[in-house]
Amino acid sequence: ISICRDLPNIEVITFSVNGISDLEPLHQCQNLSELYLRRNNIRSLDELFYLKTLPRLRVLWLAENPCCGPDPHRYRMTVLRNLPSLQKLDNQAVTEEELSQALVDGVEITAPPARSGVESGWSESTASSAAGSTTEPDSELLSCSLEDTSKTQEELDMKSVPSDKYSSFSSQETDCSCKKRNNVLNAILLLMKELDAEGLEIIQQTVARRLQAFQKKELQEE
Repeated sequence: ISICRDLPNIEVITFSVNGISDLEPLHQCQNLSELYLRRNNIRSLDELFYLKTLPRLRVLWLAENPCCGPDPHRYRMTVLRNLPSLQKLDNQAVTEEELSQALVDGVEITAPPARSGVESGWSESTASSAAGSTTEPDSELLSCSLEDTSKTQEELDMKSVPSDKYSSFSSQETDCSCKKRNNVLNAILLLMKELDAEGLEIIQQTVARRLQAFQKKELQEE
């Protein structure tokens, strides 16, 4: 995600299911309002240090990362204590009561993470009492499915892709090729959100031509 250092004006970022572990490149994105990081490899809540400087951040989706740890309440309180301007965390609205409780139950993060010393989902500073934290297996980070793509569409308030119409999302394919295709699809869905009616019409025409070409190729092969 180092490219984010060159995108200071970006407002919405979705990096779900990408194996991301370092949030330092985001600290310069001062206009960022929505950040989707579900199901990555963020091991320490100390990574929130880099988000505390983002004045416009209102939506954060951090669930299914190792940093969520074994205690959901403590995790949520710690995030809200350090990011009190959030309006929605993990697709759940933030309440005034939670923000008040976070001052009591949450842990204040005052320094960036120590890169070499974090082995579990909870860093030493945020979870000295939380033993037995588990780390998401590498196979989970590499896997992807239609459910992951649908989650991204849900994050962007877009209509889900019917599974029966897209048989190409097959569980028999390799993790690598599936992940690449899902990343491309997620990027396209995100960019489509920025298009006006004229741009969407161009996309529609291009897709129609591509589908016709695929159909023609299939008929020739038969």
